[in-house]
Amino acid sequence: MNGFEHTPVLFTQTIDSLGIKPDGVYVDGTAGGGGHSFGIASRLEAGKGRLIALDRDPEAVKAAGERLAGLPAEVIRAEFSDMRSVLAEKGIDRVDGVLLDIGVSSHQLDAAERGFSFHADAPLDMRMSGEGMSARDVVNGYAYERLRDILFEYGEEKFAPAVAKGIIKARETAPIETTGELAEIIKNSVPQKIRREKNPCRKTFQAIRIEVNDELGQLDRALGEAFSLLKVGGRFSVITFHSLEDRMVKKRFAEFCTGCTCPPDFPQCVCGKKPMGRLVFRKPVTAEKDELEQNPRSRSAKLRTIEKLRDTVYD
Repeated sequence: MNGFEHTPVLFTQTIDSLGIKPDGVYVDGTAGGGGHSFGIASRLEAGKGRLIALDRDPEAVKAAGERLAGLPAEVIRAEFSDMRSVLAEKGIDRVDGVLLDIGVSSHQLDAAERGFSFHADAPLDMRMSGEGMSARDVVNGYAYERLRDILFEYGEEKFAPAVAKGIIKARETAPIETTGELAEIIKNSVPQKIRREKNPCRKTFQAIRIEVNDELGQLDRALGEAFSLLKVGGRFSVITFHSLEDRMVKKRFAEFCTGCTCPPDFPQCVCGKKPMGRLVFRKPVTAEKDELEQNPRSRSAKLRTIEKLRDTVYD
C-alpha cells in the first residue's frame, strides 16, 4: 500500500448516506487511502456499476489503485474541483452520487517528511499534490499583512498579528526552512498561558496548509460542480473537519434547498421557484462513542448529505 494508511471517518454512515445502487455511477473526489472508495466500489455490480476515484496526491492514487484492484473502480490523479472535465473525458455526464472527504489525510499528517505536522521536524512543504507553491514559499515570501490575514481567516487565530510579526522577524535573519523552526516561532509569539494550556501551533499550520493547497477555493468550486453533475435522485455527501469548510457546505446546501423567495407577506407564491435539493439529515452526522475512542481524529468530523430533486428551480 505504498505506506499510505488512512482510517476513513464516519465510514458506515457515509457509505449508507449515498444510497448506493449496484448499477450506479459514483465519484469519490478524495480517494485518500481508498477506504471510502472501497466501501462504495464493494457495493457496485461488476460490469454495471462504476466508481471514479480522484486524488491530487500521487501517493494516494497509487495506494487507492492497489486497494481497489479487481473492483469496478478507476483511480485518477486530479483535483476534485476538476471532476466535470475528468468525467467528460470518460464519457460520463451524470452520476448517481459524489463523496468529498475534505482536508488532510491521516497519512499526510503522519508522514513527517510531508511537512504537514508540527509534531515532527521536517522541511516546510504541506503540498498535497507535491507540486507548486509550498509552505516554505508562503512563510518566507508573503508580506506581513497577507500572512496575518491568512492566519486570522483560515486558522481563526486570534494571535495572528503577533505570530505574523514573529515570522517576519525570524526570516530577516535567515529563511525559515522546517516545521520545527516555524513551531518554535509560533510558541514564542503567543502568551505563556496559551502555551501551557495547549499546543499553539495547530491553527497557524492549518491556515498555511489551506493557503498552500487552495482548499477553500477547491471546495467552493467543487460544491457547484458536484451538485450539477448529479442525476435527479442522486446524492452528494461531504465530510468536513473544521468550521470554515462546514459553514461553506451548510450555506451551499441551504441554497440548493431554497424554493420560493417571495416576500413572507405575499398570500401565495408568484416566483414559481422550487428547491433543487433536500437535506438527507436535518443535522450533520458526527462520530459515535466507539469511533471517537478508536480514532480521535473523527471528533471534529461532520457529514452532510443532500439529495437532488430537480435540475432547475423552475419545473
